[in-house]
Amino acid sequence: MTVMSADQKSIGEMLAATVPMARTLNLQFLETTPDKAVVALPDQSEYHNHVGGPHAGAMFTLGESASGAIVLAAFGDQLSRAVPLAVSAEIAYKKLAMGAVTATATLGRPAADVVAELDAGERPEFPVTIAIQRGDGAVTGEMTVVWTLRPNS
Repeated sequence: MTVMSADQKSIGEMLAATVPMARTLNLQFLETTPDKAVVALPDQSEYHNHVGGPHAGAMFTLGESASGAIVLAAFGDQLSRAVPLAVSAEIAYKKLAMGAVTATATLGRPAADVVAELDAGERPEFPVTIAIQRGDGAVTGEMTVVWTLRPNS
């Protein structure tokens, strides 16, 4: 069992409060650090597809939410001067997903490099990669979300 820190809980609570779709899907924020975010989508029949697994749209939202959680964990200290925005997203469905699934997100660039670009007056872009897995560990989907930190000024 993963013990959640106050910061992890606040990121999950913040996303649930500000992103209605994350709240609607009952996403569970299991781990949120600047290095990794793990978010679970419980098995819920109201979000199943025609073969009885989680709907592709629910899995997309799961992955995008995991990417948002790691972005907030890694760049939350930059929110006073920049807003994180998703620029693009791509998902590949690899295997049939059944039951509960989890998304694990990792930054594709060092956070320090992204902040250095922001410090230089640039609008940095960076990828977040996400693996979506079912309970037996099989990867059912792979996703990349490209994010930016848009300066407030």
